[in-house]
Amino acid sequence: MAKKVVATLKTGTGKQFTKCIKMVKSEKTGAYMFKESIVPNDQVKDFFEEKK
Repeated sequence: MAKKVVATLKTGTGKQFTKCIKMVKSEKTGAYMFKESIVPNDQVKDFFEEKK
């Protein structure tokens, strides 16, 4: 499935999006989890600034 996402992002319209991955600490257990999202290029900064 990852191959489809990567292939889609490399097409003409896919260049307008970025796959972002950030590490988030769980409030319950204290363990770190990864949050992944595909966001438009102009909203990347907002994705990393949000707390949850």
